[in-house]
Amino acid sequence: MKRVVLFLITNLAVMLVLGIVLSVIMSVLGIEHRSLGGILLIATLFGFGGSFISLFMSKWMAKKSTGAHVIEQPRSDVEKWLVERVAEQAKKANIAMPEVAIYDSPEMNAFATGPSKNNSLVAVSTGLLHNMSQDEAEAVLAHEVSHIANGDMVTLTLIQGVVNTFVIAISKVLAGIVDNFLNSDEEESGGSWTYFIFDMIFQVLFGILASFVVAYFSRQREFAADKGAADLVGANKMRAALERLKVNHPSQLEGSMMAFGIASGKGLMDLMSSHPPLDARINALK
Repeated sequence: MKRVVLFLITNLAVMLVLGIVLSVIMSVLGIEHRSLGGILLIATLFGFGGSFISLFMSKWMAKKSTGAHVIEQPRSDVEKWLVERVAEQAKKANIAMPEVAIYDSPEMNAFATGPSKNNSLVAVSTGLLHNMSQDEAEAVLAHEVSHIANGDMVTLTLIQGVVNTFVIAISKVLAGIVDNFLNSDEEESGGSWTYFIFDMIFQVLFGILASFVVAYFSRQREFAADKGAADLVGANKMRAALERLKVNHPSQLEGSMMAFGIASGKGLMDLMSSHPPLDARINALK
């Protein structure tokens, strides 16, 4: 419940800020909402703006939503081991030391997040620490460090921004066509309910289709992160970690944390899953 409330409040705040910025820009430039220029401006601002605001807030959101405890000074041998392994891998991967955190969850999982290679977070669940060997956990850490080193957070943000922009722009153009057809010249101001309803319908439909594109790129980045982990700690350790995850339950992570986690629950279909099947990942490492 806490995660849902935080998600809703954050997104409403983002939409409010972007809405105010949009109104100011369109007022200053004298652009109509349903003109081609207005549609492109709206689509670009909300498409890329929302994605990049989420990226810059990702570390804060991850800590708040999972209750992750960032290790400032190791208080146990386990925390010391975690910090040392991440530091060692970050040095090999030529990135700045990420923040290292632990969050309370029975599932075996971990995730990486952050706005850049040099401003990132690696978090692991208590379930992973309790159920994996050190070699397996080390491979999971290497997988997350590889996500950071590969710049996957920024890459997927850009892809999401492009996809969002096309979804919003195409939806508004089609909604305008339908609205004009149904209402003739009665509603030229762009304030009709018909336009609003069809805009929402098209955004939902195209948004679902767009999720296939984003999920495809996410799956490719998983293969790359597995390879990066194999380069850092060895393919045998990475395969052993993935084998261990085959007994794991679906992930409870959400959003970008799920996209950059080591394990993920399946979507409605494999094509909508952010992660490839574990068997495919294990075979790829062979």
